[in-house]
Amino acid sequence: MTKPFRFSVQAFNTESAAGWRELVRKAEDLGYSAFQLADHYMGPGPALEAAAHPVQDIAAVPAMAAAAEATKTIKIGCRVFCVSYRPAAVLVKEAMTIDFLSEGRLEFGLGAGWITSEYEAMGIPMNSAGQRIQQLEETIALAKQFMKPGELNIKGDYVQVSGFEGVPKPAKGAVPIMVGGGGQKVLTLAGREADIVSINFNNRAGKIGPDGVGNSTHEETAKKIGWIKDGAGARFKDIEIEIGAYFTFVTDDAKTTAEGFGQMFGLSGEEMMRHPHALFGTTDQICDELRRRRETFGISYISVGGDNIDAFAPVVAKLNGK
Repeated sequence: MTKPFRFSVQAFNTESAAGWRELVRKAEDLGYSAFQLADHYMGPGPALEAAAHPVQDIAAVPAMAAAAEATKTIKIGCRVFCVSYRPAAVLVKEAMTIDFLSEGRLEFGLGAGWITSEYEAMGIPMNSAGQRIQQLEETIALAKQFMKPGELNIKGDYVQVSGFEGVPKPAKGAVPIMVGGGGQKVLTLAGREADIVSINFNNRAGKIGPDGVGNSTHEETAKKIGWIKDGAGARFKDIEIEIGAYFTFVTDDAKTTAEGFGQMFGLSGEEMMRHPHALFGTTDQICDELRRRRETFGISYISVGGDNIDAFAPVVAKLNGK
């Protein structure tokens, strides 16, 4: 069964508190399904420059709470919380509280973490990828147990929580769990455990750059879908596949724009046109490409940056829920 399209806005910055509320209300009014943040903390400086990542000037949890308070229907999420940055019990409690206060509008995104310079800048030990993924798996287990009746009892290598029941419970019976990543191990885990799988770059370099973009081409994304299927088995048909369209340009000159980005990352213009994290073209061209990607990969949930909220709105209007 073909899943209907959904769209989210992912925002990192705001000029004012009023502007933040205005942005999330606009996303709701324009028909976006969800409003997402990321889980980053560095302000401008050499650590951020080393990551080649945009600054995120507000913290995810209070910003999500403010976004939920300002709106009525839109889902609120984080693509994705880094499980290294807080004790698991604190993270899950905070997330479930947002779900409670928003009356069931949370999408709970979790990931293993990847920005090397952010760990270093905040003085947080960065374990090996395998260890971080193990911590992710244990945090997912805690989140699922938290939603159910009874005392918590997780005794893992990285998460040890017991002796109390998780409250508040989900406002609508369950909170969808999104797991994001780009490597084989994490995507296999996501296929096994997540309701929503967020396909990302394999950020093994610990920063944004040509390596991550290059390992996320059309051909590489096909491999990633295979890893999700390996983990999911028969439940793959029930999983929603989400992807961030980081390079999105609604334009009449798609070819020139794609070629320019291709030169930055060592890819041809044709490769950039087919790149699953990029969208270049008119509204109709982008709609056609999204339909093709849904047919090819099963991707039905697309996230765009806050700076594209208006330009991308005609795509949302044309494909929303179809």
